[in-house]
Amino acid sequence: MAAYKLALPPDLSNAHDIFHVSMLRKYQPDPSHVLQWEPLQLGQDMNFVETPVRILDYQTKQLRSKNIPLAKVLWQYHGIEEATWECEDDMKATYPYLF
Repeated sequence: MAAYKLALPPDLSNAHDIFHVSMLRKYQPDPSHVLQWEPLQLGQDMNFVETPVRILDYQTKQLRSKNIPLAKVLWQYHGIEEATWECEDDMKATYPYLF
């Protein structure tokens, strides 16, 4: 049998992860594919608390009866492409130093 099971990223979790060798091609090394390692601060119970670094953008989500202010948050140990939209009021209450 000439098939390989690949470790796919989470955004491809719905795709089948076994491929026939004829569907694959040789990997060409690229320095931009190397991930930067940063040590994490783990608690005694091995949990990890994410902390926000800064606010990147603001927007307002309009619902039928109200507007919800959102803030795009850059988190520690994550790149800009992994920034998330969070409720601005919640962020102000939890992390006032960002504002």
